Amino acid sequence: MTGFMMIFSTIASDSLRAAVCFYFIHRLLSAGRPKAAEILAGAAGIAVITAGIYSLSNTAAVPFYQLALVVLWTALCASRMQEAEIRMCLFISIFYKIAVTFWQFLIWAGMGILLKSNIFSVSAPLNIHWAAWILNLLLILLTFFVIRKPEMTGQEAFRLASAIALTGFLAVVTLGNQTILPIPSDTLYMWVILSVILMMSVLVLNLNRQYVMEKELARLKSGQAELLERDYTALNRSYTVNAKLFHDFHNHMGTLRQFLAREDYAEAVEYLDNLWEPLREMADTVWTGDTAIDYLINSKMAAASEKRIRMDVQVEFPRNTNIRSADLCAILGNLLDNALEAAGNVSVPEQRFVSLTIRRIHQMIVIKTENSYDGEIQVKDGTLLTTKTEHGLHGWGLKSAQTAAGKYDGMVQTSYDGSLFRAVATLSYKGIG
Repeated sequence: MTGFMMIFSTIASDSLRAAVCFYFIHRLLSAGRPKAAEILAGAAGIAVITAGIYSLSNTAAVPFYQLALVVLWTALCASRMQEAEIRMCLFISIFYKIAVTFWQFLIWAGMGILLKSNIFSVSAPLNIHWAAWILNLLLILLTFFVIRKPEMTGQEAFRLASAIALTGFLAVVTLGNQTILPIPSDTLYMWVILSVILMMSVLVLNLNRQYVMEKELARLKSGQAELLERDYTALNRSYTVNAKLFHDFHNHMGTLRQFLAREDYAEAVEYLDNLWEPLREMADTVWTGDTAIDYLINSKMAAASEKRIRMDVQVEFPRNTNIRSADLCAILGNLLDNALEAAGNVSVPEQRFVSLTIRRIHQMIVIKTENSYDGEIQVKDGTLLTTKTEHGLHGWGLKSAQTAAGKYDGMVQTSYDGSLFRAVATLSYKGIG
């Protein structure tokens, strides 16, 4: 293999691995799904970096500079185009690159053991490209496996990554005990240390995931506390209003009777409107008995009002069930976020609406959202494509809602007709004492 072919192989290999890294960042950080244009831009940048580095120098330091620039470019592309946090993009890019280099060494060493040839011989740089493409094939298979598991939870992903890291550690330890292939001690020690670092990086990434989830739960609890205070204030105000209305009931009835007797209907309607005004705010508040759900629905109603979206809510929610508030909030939050965003993009304000219906049918809860939308629904492989321009953990999407519903033998189904979009989530529940 000539020097030109080796450089071309390196460019193609790094471009493919960058595309896989973009997808892993998408899954691990809930960032935007990488588009074809973004992957091409990343590949073009890597090609320029690799070609430029190898054309400027031919020293042993070339791989280091090439690796560092590729990692930095991958992180910048993911942060810029997938709108992910640059710190976590850089973290994942660094340890992803270390991991693929580590596994490439293991495959390379495995080839040397099987062929009983010294991988550190003069011809080794030629053979390592075969090891690189074997690894690329395994990365493609791993990516397809993850793609086919859209419901994979963060804990399941952590177990998968831990299994891969532990397998690598055991493999490199096994290399130190075999006698077929001579491996320098310093090289072996380096890879043992890196394998331990990779296992620690998986743990750190999982701890970061848990921290973000706990931060989100803390925000929700803070909102619940605000809701409790608001509920107490509203309840206290309702008692005051009711007491006042009851105390003055006979006076109000007498006044209304006088208006009606004189056929002053306009005055009677205005008088009734004045009596109704103190109760209007309480009438617009949803009370389900679950503080988290109350907070979520009422906050979305407030957001709808700010966007001039008409929102209708009908809730029949059973109490004392085995459905966790966090799972219900994940479903409701995502369905309502999607509905509000789509309705908010309707050009005519009078046509903006969102409808939420929660019904109990035997031992099943049905959650239905309907909303107006203006635009084209994009579907690929039977999956709705997001039109959001912002991505983050707070925007979990329909897949997150589907995962939460699946815990209760349920599902989330979507349909659209004309300018109406509908999402229906069904959950089975059990009553608890």
